[in-house]
Amino acid sequence: MKALRLGVGIVVALVVQTTLARYLAGGRVVVDFVLVAVMYAALADGPLSGLWAGTVAGLVQDALGSGVIGIGGLSKTIVGFLAGIVGTQFIVAQSPSRFVVFFLGSLLHSILFMGLYVLLGLRTFEWSPSGVLGQALATAVIGTLVFALGEFLPGAIERRRAGRGPRH
Repeated sequence: MKALRLGVGIVVALVVQTTLARYLAGGRVVVDFVLVAVMYAALADGPLSGLWAGTVAGLVQDALGSGVIGIGGLSKTIVGFLAGIVGTQFIVAQSPSRFVVFFLGSLLHSILFMGLYVLLGLRTFEWSPSGVLGQALATAVIGTLVFALGEFLPGAIERRRAGRGPRH
């Protein structure tokens, strides 16, 4: 069941990233929805889930994009694994601490992603600290909201079902 939920989350993130995201922010993608899904899996289920989610989601995202296959996958794998370790070693149960984890994870992903491209001599980036920080901030906000929604919905559904039970 966990694997199915993880797969659905990755597919939804990929669909949002590749289709809807181009209509947001004037065509510039400022939120990495796939990274949000990877970090959600890592924080919710641990480092192994984060590792697998990062590997699969990153490689699929690389294959759908025009870049080198593997760089995004490696970056997301490392971030997913580390986020999972942070989630198991520290108390990350409140929104402010989750926000910090999403923010730092997004920063690390940007550094790894751009760093690997530059290190391998495949691409140069017009590095903008405000752009990287803006993306990290937007990803952290969306990630924190998605996590809160993911915790609220199952309980809301159960409360609704309990309220519709047979009345005597």
